[in-house]
Amino acid sequence: MYLDAQKKKEIFEKYGKSNTDTGSSEAQIALFSYRISHLTEHLKSNHKDYSTERALKMLVGKRRRLLDYLKDKEIERYRAIIKELGIRK
Repeated sequence: MYLDAQKKKEIFEKYGKSNTDTGSSEAQIALFSYRISHLTEHLKSNHKDYSTERALKMLVGKRRRLLDYLKDKEIERYRAIIKELGIRK
């Protein structure tokens, strides 16, 4: 599986406050970004996989809503996570 417990712990440790910090916006955005990149690669070779395409669009929407929330609450944290992940609007 592409996303096991060890990989999640690594993502949460890098972007969250600790390896058990699964609720912070930055940690969730980083996890969604990792999943989005994996699904994008999958769709490059399986372009007729419409259920995965729908799941990808839903993940992008979730990440966008979290980013908008973070931008409204704390603009500096928003700018930091955008820069670190290389996300563009």
